[in-house]
Amino acid sequence: MRVVSKPNEVPRHIAIVMDGNGRWARARGEPRTFGHRAGAKAARAAIEACGDFGVEVLTLYSFSSENWKRPADEIDALMSLCVEYCAKEMESLRENDIRVRVIGRRGELPGAVQEALGRLEDHTAGCKRATLCLAINYGSRAEIVDAARSLARDAAMGELDPDAIDETCFGSRLYTADLPEPDLFIRTGGGHRLSNFLLWQLSYAELYVTDTLWPDFDRGALWEAIEVYMGRERRFGGLGDGDRGDETVGAARPRVGG
Repeated sequence: MRVVSKPNEVPRHIAIVMDGNGRWARARGEPRTFGHRAGAKAARAAIEACGDFGVEVLTLYSFSSENWKRPADEIDALMSLCVEYCAKEMESLRENDIRVRVIGRRGELPGAVQEALGRLEDHTAGCKRATLCLAINYGSRAEIVDAARSLARDAAMGELDPDAIDETCFGSRLYTADLPEPDLFIRTGGGHRLSNFLLWQLSYAELYVTDTLWPDFDRGALWEAIEVYMGRERRFGGLGDGDRGDETVGAARPRVGG
């Protein structure tokens, strides 16, 4: 059961929609691929900053299941960038004790991308300081469908009583079952949409939207978002300080999952 949390806690888990690479490049008269490379640098800075700030998990929406609708040359460039990123950052991530998790339907990705992601996960599997979760070919509705199918198969085989399915049981079949739920959702680029990202997991997350384009979202911008989060009162359906009179606010939010 969730209870009211005290303010001033650094979020355990931050989830980010990294929007604005294309607009950033266009403003500089460059192709979209130029913006994606700048976005990869911003991602590295965010990963390092989260480690320094004490954030346990950072989930980056790297490639959505809807992104296949983009031009073929842009998709090819993004896939190549993914392979390059995995090879280039592998040692740095392990040296910084950061484990990599990949969520999404990776079986639909090009073989070279699947292999690069697998190597990156294997190479960092023993890291414990923090977790970088890369959402690649990810769509939250597809994730929920996959979870439902998993439960349905077990029920059909008589291995699961349908009446035993509750929120905890369902959550255990999601791609993120081994991770805590996001506390803070950040979207750069000014969009006010979840864009099919972690729909189940973001149920109680604080939302933060900034007009800053992702390549410009630096360490200071991330800390500003965290400060806004820490200044908010999270109620989870309970009462806040102003509603409880002289009553004491409940204990800090319990750790969920992970």
